[in-house]
Amino acid sequence: MHPNFLLMGTFLLLKLLVNHIYCRSAPLTCKDLLRPLDQVDLHHLEGRWALVAGSLSDPTLIERFGRRDSASSSFFNNTSESSILFKRILNMDNKCHSSSYNISLEGSSFTIRDGNVTTTFTHTTCHDCILLSFDVESGKRQHFYLFSRRRQLEQREMEEFRAQVACLNMPPPVVMDPTKELSSKDSDATAQPEIKTVEQKN
Repeated sequence: MHPNFLLMGTFLLLKLLVNHIYCRSAPLTCKDLLRPLDQVDLHHLEGRWALVAGSLSDPTLIERFGRRDSASSSFFNNTSESSILFKRILNMDNKCHSSSYNISLEGSSFTIRDGNVTTTFTHTTCHDCILLSFDVESGKRQHFYLFSRRRQLEQREMEEFRAQVACLNMPPPVVMDPTKELSSKDSDATAQPEIKTVEQKN
């Protein structure tokens, strides 16, 4: 082998090693992990998102949250560029519960019209996920939910979410069972009993 090729190969190997060590020694800060999105893409947002995992700041609510068989949220575009329909469905105890809300997008956040809940879209490296932070009852509680077009994520994607939860000093996330079926009720915007403007507990 020509000495130049050997030298170049050694250089590339060392460069990869240094990059690996640097990445391991310089993890993202909590500020980086929890930064809100600059802007929400409505076209990307539309449709159904399966709840993959979630955490709540109130430990007393964790047990009830974990009893869900499955849950999903859907977004449907209205005529307005900033006003959309937000629909939530969960299956628990062999029953399906659904609710719908007209919401107004404001940058990286949306609000329920009664003002009790402010929801922020948080950055995630998962390409087909949305990460929602719910400030409930004017910040008395925080709910942190990871949704995806998929039912199950890769390990690195879940590790990122666990790190984000840890940054919020919240209990370890509850992971949904990907084998449990989602309700078919949220397949379209019309399959809902009524449109509410009051947020129920997550």
